[in-house]
Amino acid sequence: MSKSPKTATSGAITAAVAQTLETAEAANKKLHAFTQITRDSALAEAQLADVQAAEGAAHGLLHGMPVGIKDIADVEGLVSGCGSLTRKQAAPAERDAHVVMKLRTAGAIVVGKTHTVEYAFGGYGTNETVGTPWNPWDLKVHRIPGGSSNGTGSAVGAGVLPGGLGTDTGGSVRIPAALCGCVGLKTSIGLIGRSGIAPLSQTLDTAGPLAKDVTTTARMFAAMLGHDPEDPSTEDFRPIDPLRDLERGVAGLRIGRVVDEDLGAITTDEVKADLAKAAGTLEKLGARIEPFKMPQSFDSFTRSTGIIIAAEGYANWRQHIDDAKSGMANPIRTRFLGGKTISAADYLDVIRKRDKEISAFLSAMDRLDAIILPTIPFPAIPVAEVDETKSPMAHFTRWGNYLALSGLAIPTALSKSKLPMSMQIVVRRFDDALALRIGRAFEKARGAFPAPKI
Repeated sequence: MSKSPKTATSGAITAAVAQTLETAEAANKKLHAFTQITRDSALAEAQLADVQAAEGAAHGLLHGMPVGIKDIADVEGLVSGCGSLTRKQAAPAERDAHVVMKLRTAGAIVVGKTHTVEYAFGGYGTNETVGTPWNPWDLKVHRIPGGSSNGTGSAVGAGVLPGGLGTDTGGSVRIPAALCGCVGLKTSIGLIGRSGIAPLSQTLDTAGPLAKDVTTTARMFAAMLGHDPEDPSTEDFRPIDPLRDLERGVAGLRIGRVVDEDLGAITTDEVKADLAKAAGTLEKLGARIEPFKMPQSFDSFTRSTGIIIAAEGYANWRQHIDDAKSGMANPIRTRFLGGKTISAADYLDVIRKRDKEISAFLSAMDRLDAIILPTIPFPAIPVAEVDETKSPMAHFTRWGNYLALSGLAIPTALSKSKLPMSMQIVVRRFDDALALRIGRAFEKARGAFPAPKI
């Protein structure tokens, strides 16, 4: 790939951003991670950051850091494509989504919009109408990147970007992070504003970062935090500091490891062994590891989550779903149409049951600080093997959204087939900083994670 920027640079940040743009443009020919790369505006922002640095202006947490924005979040002047042909005539956004504004305020530089599963409804990361990004760990066989934040996962996992924005309704940050070998945080609902982001499920949607390492994830998360006047979920926003105790370690923490029988036959023996090894690492660092028996099956949580997502998703986008000629891809339309057949009674039954099941789970968790389990049951499969009628990639993630928990996906090791595996660190709502702290301790003990060759 060329290393000579096309545009003259005037400072260190501009030079670094120009190099990122060069890398992104070259890599995107294969990865298909970006819907558009915003060269001119990114360089203008970088030049301003250089001027601010030269003048001694206060630097934000992300000063000069290039980021990609999932294409369901508004960026001023750009169309939010939502991975869908139904958005071909959409007008450009008049302002940034709240979370994009927060990233810019912290000094981040938007270098482009990243691909998404259509309307963020899918865990494989496939998109048959606007194209499926490549998993950067195999450039010969087109493997799933994970969804729905497929483009951000591909770009960050490839090392093209240090971080980017994703959203997570049933695993859409954690799954691509796991499959593409980077870190992803499913944030607690109510910590990050969602206005300006196309909704899938208002009950379950969250926004969160994908990044090259835990520290970068924590910095992005800190920058994204805050009350959003247009998002009722943030009305009781609780300020937290994810950086304060990041290096504190895990000594004395009690961590539950989900027992193998609860992981089920869907999980490969290699992934189960990988979790056992990761648990051993945390134990050596001073954590107390205890077996944890799930109070309900993952399948039961998946079904309940599916009812909420389908019902609310259909309500949000029914004008496109009911129109067979709207341009919506058949697999996504079929998935959404399932929400049309869910009665109000069945939907409300799940919503009412949810509060009781959250309380029951927190009681089962009781003396534990966190729970660990795999993020994905097996490494990335070829796109050609995908069965769009099933959702195995979300097997270990949907329950976190349903129970309003926070979860961090962190790469553990490469499989025998040289594809990433991942551990998920799940904590109570608003304990996001603790998940990052545990992840950081594990990351330091694990050592540098390999990088794919792109």
